[in-house]
Amino acid sequence: MTNPNHILKQVWGFDKFRPFQEEIITSVLNKQDTLAFLPTGGGKSLCFQVPALILEGTCLVITPLIALMKDQVEKLKKNHILASAIHSGLSSREIDIILDNVIYGQIKFLYVSPERLKTPLFLARVQKMKICLIAVDEAHCVSQWGYDFRPPYLDIGEFRAQLPVIPPILALTASATKDVKADIIQKLLLKDPQIFTQSCARDNLSYSVFYHENKEKKIQEVLQKVPGTAIIYVRNRRKTESLSQYLNQRGLQSECYHAGLSFDERTARQDRWIKNKTRIMVSTNAFGMGIDKPDVRVVIHLDLPENIEAYYQEAGRGGRDGRKAFAVLLYNHTDIKQLSDKVEDSFPEIEFIKHTYQCLANFLKVAVGGGQMASYDFDFEIFISNFKLPKRKAYNALKRLESEGIIEFNEAYFSPSRAMIVINNQELYQYQVKNIGMDKFIKTLLRIYGGSLFTTFLTINETVLAKSLNISEKEVRLALNALRSYKIIEYIEQKNQPQIVFLTPRMDARNLPIDQKKMAFRKQVEETKSKAMTQYALNNQVCRSLQILEYFGETNVNTCGKCDVCLAKIKSTESLTFQNKILSTLSNNDLTIQELIKSVDPENEKAVLNDIRLLLDLEKIRYNSKGNLELNNT
Repeated sequence: MTNPNHILKQVWGFDKFRPFQEEIITSVLNKQDTLAFLPTGGGKSLCFQVPALILEGTCLVITPLIALMKDQVEKLKKNHILASAIHSGLSSREIDIILDNVIYGQIKFLYVSPERLKTPLFLARVQKMKICLIAVDEAHCVSQWGYDFRPPYLDIGEFRAQLPVIPPILALTASATKDVKADIIQKLLLKDPQIFTQSCARDNLSYSVFYHENKEKKIQEVLQKVPGTAIIYVRNRRKTESLSQYLNQRGLQSECYHAGLSFDERTARQDRWIKNKTRIMVSTNAFGMGIDKPDVRVVIHLDLPENIEAYYQEAGRGGRDGRKAFAVLLYNHTDIKQLSDKVEDSFPEIEFIKHTYQCLANFLKVAVGGGQMASYDFDFEIFISNFKLPKRKAYNALKRLESEGIIEFNEAYFSPSRAMIVINNQELYQYQVKNIGMDKFIKTLLRIYGGSLFTTFLTINETVLAKSLNISEKEVRLALNALRSYKIIEYIEQKNQPQIVFLTPRMDARNLPIDQKKMAFRKQVEETKSKAMTQYALNNQVCRSLQILEYFGETNVNTCGKCDVCLAKIKSTESLTFQNKILSTLSNNDLTIQELIKSVDPENEKAVLNDIRLLLDLEKIRYNSKGNLELNNT
């Protein structure tokens, strides 16, 4: 297929492109470096997926999010498009097979993290690949001015230069400030890029900020006024559970979602919410990435987000169907201090970070020089208990090691069981003849999963096998492990707990490459962003949408007319109009309250009645002896 519109219809079932998608695709097909800023829900993935299906070779997609990699690969496979992802949860054998499949043209999309580009294995094998396009997702991560800076992104430009044939780069992000935009172009070494910027304005989204000491009561009020699906973001796991319980007790159907739940439970809750079986999802910011649910009517933040970029992205999950939706931010003065403290806490002293790294290496038994790109099961509570580390400080030290590109800390990780037969068909047959007790098991395995088990790792389900064989799941695992011990199969059991990945070979903690000046700069950047978020919450004089747009460098834009600030001004203007009309009407004669409302504006009875009460309180009007309203001329 060579026609983008035809591909859009045949593969994805859409009749037309969203704004800027077609222009971006044309730029990519012309082999031009391209930079695209599309808001959350703007269809960024199609901008590289459509042209890649036209170009000859493999599209290399660089993204920092394992969950998003897996999600997009599964969606592509459902559309019968060959795609794979290389991430820290895979065995070396699996990675080897995927790389071979790319080299021999059997993979159209290869998703990798930026850290993967630096490994010797990948650098050697990529020389044999035909890369037609490099798509850099979350491109703001390349900038130290960005809100989620990741040092490995800085190597992408140099990586491209080492390829046998230089492909174009398509860099994508939802939003970026002026400094970040310039940084992306410079750091990715983009050559005369075509730049496409869709406004961050969301015409159907109404932003509101409320100061409230009793936030739970305000949330209840908002949810009762606004029907439809909702997301409520809170800062920690404990709050997700307590708030969900509070709402359920008041007849507002909700569930909570956080990284501490099992994969199966997270998936089940997410599925119920997507299918509208659950109305409200109370979540940490672990929820929402990669979920394309168009009919979310309200997104509420119980706590101040760390920066406007994160708030814009999370609030933008409302109203993707183009219908009216609401983004509500609640705060009190305690939140403002907590946000300031959070930035301070996020940067422990360097000596403590080094100490935490040493403890981590000891805990996971990683020798100096080893462990690069290896994934380790990790129990944070046991870790801090064993080494007597302060909980919050140790957590922030691990996150700082992650932001420095030294480790990867996946708090909500799931990898299903996988298997592959590692001997040929004849050898397997001979094994079955000699081991009659395993014959039925192997036949069932082949019947369910097919001959592809001989060529690649396949996801397997122990529950399905157990039901087919009428045995327990424990017996299935014992059989699979037995086949693995006899080198008949490779079997990788399901993982469903946090993972630590050493992105570089394990170093002597004393020599960790942490630049104190750079860390001080990052702290300053985050403090600036935190203050901008606080200012957004406190500024009730400037249109909310206007504040967000100006933050992202958009000028000469109009007020939205529907945020809390705009509505308050409209209401104030209307109120003054009603008051003047009330006084003018009563200057001629006295009237009953109903006669006065009818004369002023019967369609806005409640507003007029409020202004009548205000004028009575101000003693500008009064009730006379007949019980009618009249001007108070005394």
